[in-house]
Amino acid sequence: MDFRLVLNLKTASCAAAGFAGLITRRMTAMYAVVKTGGKQYRVAKDDTLIIDHVDAEAGDSIVLDQVLMMVDGDKVNVGAPTVAGAAVGATVVKQTRGPKIMVFRRKRRKNFRRVRGHRQDLTLIKIDDIAADGKLKAAAKPKAEAKPKAEKTKSPETNPVAEAAPKKAATKNAVKKAAAKTAAKTASAKKAGAKKATKAAAGKKAAAKKSN
Repeated sequence: MDFRLVLNLKTASCAAAGFAGLITRRMTAMYAVVKTGGKQYRVAKDDTLIIDHVDAEAGDSIVLDQVLMMVDGDKVNVGAPTVAGAAVGATVVKQTRGPKIMVFRRKRRKNFRRVRGHRQDLTLIKIDDIAADGKLKAAAKPKAEAKPKAEKTKSPETNPVAEAAPKKAATKNAVKKAAAKTAAKTASAKKAGAKKATKAAAGKKAAAKKSN
């Protein structure tokens, strides 16, 4: 027998055995049939699937409570129409959109043609837990990276010296401004007095000339 044929037969048998084992494990594992968005999905723990749009952000947890059937090994629980108390917990991975489809409308003998594109809003989720009694386990959230501690600067409330310095400077500035205003008023008063004296002297001279 050809060596290559034997090798191919062994490879095929191994692949078939592995596939059969995978199917067996999947069928014996706990799974449920849930309904969301008018569609039914077969889900198991750690499965990822795309469903119709759910109003939630990435990382949020959602609960699918319309469980139509639940299977755990040999135990099969079929709802009428849903399994009482059962729930499926999932985490939103991201919001996405489906492929673009073209919508073409036409009316014969009316010269009517319309083409419009459409992309359906979808949500990618990951199944976290399946609970027959509705008690779902919280999904483990990734730990946030520790941020380096910033050096604390002493605020004026805790540092009296830093608080007193601006106050002293403000007081000095206020004193200087007041002194400058007083000096300006004094100078203006002196100028006004000098002008009055000049006008009085001029009036006296004019009166003296008239009398002469």
